[in-house]
This record gives sequence, structure tokens and C-alpha cells, in this order.
Amino acid sequence: MAPVRVAFVTPGSFVFPSPGASSVERVLEYLVPRLDRTRFEPRIYGRTGRGAGRVGSIGGVRVERFPAADKRAYVRAVGKAMRKFRPHLIQVENRPLYVLRLRRRFPRTKIWLSLQSKTFIGRRYIRKADLKRSLAAADLVLVNSDWLRRTVAGRVPEAADKLRVIHLGVDLERFRPIWDERYAEKRRQLREDRGWTNRTVVLFTGRLIPRKGVHHLLAILPKLAEKHPEVLLVIVGSPFYGSHRETAYSRRLKRMARAMKRHVKFVPYVPYTKVPDWFLAADIAVVPSKPGEAFGLVNVEAMASGLPVVASRVGGIVEVVADGETGYLVDPANMEAELLTRIGELVRDPDLRRRMGEAGRKRVEEKFTWDRTAEAWMALFKREIGG
Repeated sequence: MAPVRVAFVTPGSFVFPSPGASSVERVLEYLVPRLDRTRFEPRIYGRTGRGAGRVGSIGGVRVERFPAADKRAYVRAVGKAMRKFRPHLIQVENRPLYVLRLRRRFPRTKIWLSLQSKTFIGRRYIRKADLKRSLAAADLVLVNSDWLRRTVAGRVPEAADKLRVIHLGVDLERFRPIWDERYAEKRRQLREDRGWTNRTVVLFTGRLIPRKGVHHLLAILPKLAEKHPEVLLVIVGSPFYGSHRETAYSRRLKRMARAMKRHVKFVPYVPYTKVPDWFLAADIAVVPSKPGEAFGLVNVEAMASGLPVVASRVGGIVEVVADGETGYLVDPANMEAELLTRIGELVRDPDLRRRMGEAGRKRVEEKFTWDRTAEAWMALFKREIGG
């Protein structure tokens, strides 16, 4: 039997693949090449960009690229190319309106919508009527957490029976546990090169936008440093993917940090390929997000790296971080007081950090790997479509 042809349509916001892309593209980068090639023939459609040819590949999967400045023209071009491919299934990534536009061109083809956040189902981006039509046009809607499933169902109840949860994963070969002796010399060298010897490093990685909550960390830093003079808060990221541009918020963060120069370091955006080394050199990971975080790949990346995670008790994070076992979840209504207490406990107790870090790595190995994500996707295909 010939393999099932599956077309994956990226939003067209970033070149695929790209070290500066968002988590949406990253999911495809790690998921699609893991699909069983005896059963599936996948193809990825994305945008053109500097240094990227019209046709490329990743992990043996063909990638076709098109201009995406005009999103309607982008979808038309992708649709035209897909007619030659003749997919049995089209999976649209994180853009409900694309489902509507592609449904007109492929009325009898199965179309799945994969949502990685609630952003593009919100009123700011799509009218309620258009969202309902988009979800009605999709055969299934994949989401990355139970929280996002409930959120989508709450907004469009009639789509509830189409929602399926597939958790995301992490590459265990790239994110290495800090307590593993095989990586001890690498960790020591990284910390020495960065001047972190004899410091307890609290790491934030992500975009510098208000909903990621970095201002809470800077607000508690004076008290944290007073109790623990060895603490160093390292903030890795910028307001935009793949860019060092500043915003009013990022400038505000740096003003907050001026009086604490010995205890805080800002690191502008780094390519995703370099992210594992920042975890390997750290001691504690913090994810102080505001409500609305659907999953948060950074949580599983930190846990895979053997770090205890102090994160907000919001959204899909509660499905990832086991409170009191792999880290701590803090109440967003009492964010700063609980961050101060929980981070302080971990700074004081290296043995606690080690126990939680080991538990986190084990939890990731059992539940949150890209191989498991691919297996769940293929099992879903078999249940829903067959083959």
C-alpha cells in the first residue's frame, strides 16, 4: 500500500526551518520527520526567506516555500502546490482562517487544525462567526493541553467533539541533565566562561513580553539577593523571535535591574540551537507566566535538563510541572510572594534541586518526548481515518 500523503501548512510567519522561528514551527521540525515513512509521506509548506531555497528538506521531508507577506496569496500558492501533491490529509498549524480558505479548494480532503495557543482563536485575531465557521470546516482540531481543549470548547461549544489532545515533547539528546557526570565538564566550562562559578543561577528563557511575567522576577530580586548573595538571575530572550529589537516593556525591565547589576544578567535573543547550553549551565528554571499559557515548551526543556522548575499555576503548565515533585507551581494571585519563597527554598537546598531535577527528567522521559508526540499523532490518525 502506498504511504498516506500528509501536507503540513505552517502559518508563514517564519522561514521553515529556522533557528529564529516560533514554537509552532519547532513542533513541526521535531514531529514530522519522526512519522513512520512506510505509512506516511509528509510534506511541509512554509514561507520563503533569505538563505532558504524554494525547495528544501528537513529530516528527509520535502519542504516547499512561498512568499508570505500577503497571507491570502500565501494560502493560494500553498493550495496550488498541494493540488500537485494530492494529500489525503492537510494539517493547518495555528491559523483557523487558513482552514476555511483551503476547504474551498479541497472540499473532500480531510483537514485538521492544530492549535498551539489560544492567541489565534481570540477576538483580537478572528471574529466569533469566522472562528465557528473555521472549526466547522475542520474535521479535527488538535490541541497541546487539556486546558487548551477546555478553552476552545468554551469559546465554540459545538466544536467540542472534534477536539483531541496531543502533548508536545522535547529532544532528550539535545537537552542534557546537569547532574549527569557525562556533561559535568561541559557544565563546569560553561559556568567558568560566563563567570558563574560559585553562583546559584536562576534562569528565565523566553520572549520579553508582559504575559511572560519577567517583571515579577525583577521585583523580588532585591529581597532574594539580600537573603542569598550568591544568586544570579539570568534572563535569556528578546521581545521578538530572531531579533534584538527593544520595546517599552524590555526597557522597563532593564531599568528595574539597574540597582541589581551584580545579581542580574540580560542575554539578548539566542538561536534555539544554543538554548540547551543555557539550561546546562543553570541551577533553577523559572516560568512566571500570566494566565493563558497553553503548554510552555520551556517547562519540558528545563525538566529534561534536570532543573527544578518554579512556574505559574496557569493553563497547561499544571499538566507538565508536578507541584512539589519536579518543581513548584505558584499562585498568580500571590505571584511575587510565592516566587520569593519557592526560589529561596531551592537556592538554599542543592539536594532538593537535585531530587526535583531527577524527577523532572524522569517525568519528561515518560510523558513528554517528540517520539511520544509522533506516536500519539500516528495513533490518532489510525483511530480517526484508518490505515
